[in-house]
Parts: sequence; structure tokens; C-alpha cells
Amino acid sequence: MTATSPHAPVLTVVQLDAGVPLDRFAGWLDGVEVRLVRADLGDPLPAADALDGLLVLGGQMSALSDDAPGIPATRALLADAVQAGVPTLGICLGAQLLAVATGGRVHVAAPPGRESGVVDVRWRPEAVGDALVGALVDVDVPEDHRSTPMPSMHADAIVDLPRTATWLAHSRQYPYQAFRVGSAWGVQFHPEASPATLHAWAELHDDVDTAAVDVATAEHDASVARAGETIARTFAALVVARAGDRTPA
Repeated sequence: MTATSPHAPVLTVVQLDAGVPLDRFAGWLDGVEVRLVRADLGDPLPAADALDGLLVLGGQMSALSDDAPGIPATRALLADAVQAGVPTLGICLGAQLLAVATGGRVHVAAPPGRESGVVDVRWRPEAVGDALVGALVDVDVPEDHRSTPMPSMHADAIVDLPRTATWLAHSRQYPYQAFRVGSAWGVQFHPEASPATLHAWAELHDDVDTAAVDVATAEHDASVARAGETIARTFAALVVARAGDRTPA
């Protein structure tokens, strides 16, 4: 259960798809009050200048689906949040929306095909010391062995990062697994996803071997959970720190 105080900063979580919840992150976001906004159900989004922190989850639709509930408004909010210096995290679709909102480009149904199951997220040198993902990078191993297993389920992909972004990680199949732009991070993988959630997503797609996904998640779940918890707790701490800096003395 998330630990909060009576004056905890508020982390606004934008959910864009009923099947893509906060999942395991719900128990790891220490020190913040989580405020869920169901953009898929028509909930209005807050203004960026009212945010302590922002987390945008994934979904089955495209980052370019202007007719999907909440998509255009979430893109606009992400752009405003970066401009305002709000600690922000976009996961999968959320990362793609962040990329588009800040000048990058997404390819719908990218030619390499769907990336599914547990992927090897390979950290670039730029990830060392990064405020969010730096703790996952083992600097005691050679650069080409610095990686973390992470759940993945996507067919659309970021193909150009925003001009001002820092590229943090890649995988064998897709180059842009993690990036930072201003006060925001985007991760193409799913650090919040439990094995049950990844199984449910696999069942939705004819091009995914659900049994293989289940085997991979069972094999790597302990490592995946540790890394996901690290990301969630670190991000919550960034939200708390920024809120403290904004509090008048």
C-alpha cells in the first residue's frame, strides 16, 4: 500500500485503456497521493501547472489516434508538463505520446513487428547516473552487458526521438526503449506489469505466443519486480522532491 502523509504531493496517473492499469506500481509509489484520471472514460485532465507529478500509462490505441478518448488531450498535457518542469513518466503508449508531444515521431505497426514477452533492455552510457533509471545500470560490468529484463507488448514504435531528448536504452528489436526529455522520461517497456497482466495482453494478439510469454515472465519475474519497484519508488521520490522545492519556506 502506498505510504502518504496528510500533505503528500499528488501524482496524477492518466489511464487510457481499461486493460492497462497501474498494476504493481500501485504498491510502490511511496510518499505520494495517487490521483487516477480515467481519460478513456472521459475524465477531464488537469492543467500542467496544477501538477506535482504525472504518470501516463499504456493502451491498445495509437499515439496518433486523435479519435480515441483522451489521446489528443494527453499529448497536449505531456507537452505542457515538460514545459512546466513537472516530473513525468510515460509508459509504452505514454512514452510514444511523450515523444510525439515533444517533437519525436512514432511509426504505427512498425516493420520489425510486435515486441512481446520479456525483453533485454540494454542501457546506454547516458543512463549512468540518470535520476530515474541510473540505479538499474550496473557500472561494474562492461557497457555491452549492462541490461535489465523488462516486460514488453507493443507493435507501434518511436522511430525518432525529440531533438532535445537523451537516449537511455535500446533493445535488440527496437532502438528507443527509454529516453529523457526535460523533466520527463519515456519507457517503451512495462515496469509496472505483473505476469497476470502481461498474460492478458498476450491473449489479445494472434501474433503472440502466450505460452512463451508466460514462461519468460515466470523465469524473470523476480528481476523484473525488483527493477520495476526501483523505478516506481525513484519516480515517486522525484515527485516528492520537486513538490518540496515548490513549497514556500
